[in-house]
Amino acid sequence: MNPEMFKGRSLLTWKDYTSDEIRYLLDLSQEVKQQKKRGELHQRFAGKTLAMIFEKRSTRTRCAFETAFGEEGGHPVFLSTQDIQLGAKESIEDTARVLGRMFDAIEFRGFKQETVEKLAAYSGVPVYNGLTDQFHPTQVLADIMTLEEVFGTSKGKKLCFVGDGRNNVARSLMVICSKLGIHFTVVTPKVLQPDAALQSLCHQYGAESGCTIEITDDIQVVKGVDAIYTDVWVSMGEEAAREERYRLLKAYQVNQELMDTTGRSDTIFLHCLPAVKGEEVTQDVIDGPQSRAWDQAENRKHTIKAIMLATIQ
Repeated sequence: MNPEMFKGRSLLTWKDYTSDEIRYLLDLSQEVKQQKKRGELHQRFAGKTLAMIFEKRSTRTRCAFETAFGEEGGHPVFLSTQDIQLGAKESIEDTARVLGRMFDAIEFRGFKQETVEKLAAYSGVPVYNGLTDQFHPTQVLADIMTLEEVFGTSKGKKLCFVGDGRNNVARSLMVICSKLGIHFTVVTPKVLQPDAALQSLCHQYGAESGCTIEITDDIQVVKGVDAIYTDVWVSMGEEAAREERYRLLKAYQVNQELMDTTGRSDTIFLHCLPAVKGEEVTQDVIDGPQSRAWDQAENRKHTIKAIMLATIQ
């Protein structure tokens, strides 16, 4: 694959990338991780600047972008909504035009998918979706990297998400798994299922890649899966729904009994973090030997570095 085809491209959702392109980025992620382990020092972003816009708080996304860009010699600039006029006195389109003339790339973490799409449309530089209410593409690339580190491959593996099926991680996993041929199941109450349009699209992707996409409220489908994944029951901005969400999801907690239901001792546990221990997952599972949550967190950095290396001109 010609690396030049990535230059100048944004990452808003994995719907915009082919399976071969995602595969290229996964391989590059492994390469930069090994470079880091060997202690190699590169300055591939020397003289480059990255605008990092945050409407929502962040640990992993902010740290991954800042350290990945900075250790390559680039200058990341953190911009909260208290620092800039985004969507307040200045339109998103005008903010994008200005930042695109000052920065080589833009990262956005916030609420509306429409915002990151406008930044990409008007800035003229690569824009990276660090999380919106709809999608979290940089997270799930790290998830698949982690899956492959454990099992050697991802194609044909079985990944099961248990929890709120409408959230950005579940939706993003459904897209990337269907593109890469990973059998993907969402176990969630019927009222929290991902929207029908995305389901239909991912079924099409799955038919091309040779995998199945299943949505169910039957938690027993975890039998035989390679990985169980969960996320917080209440996403940022949905705090008012806490009691209702707890009522709906308390039967879907990932505990050791559920891990044992897989019938496999090598099933791994995944979580994008932060975790509310005692709600969506018990402490013995996330801190136990089957958990790969901390590998996922580290891999955020390597995958984000790979994405930026591939796309910044």
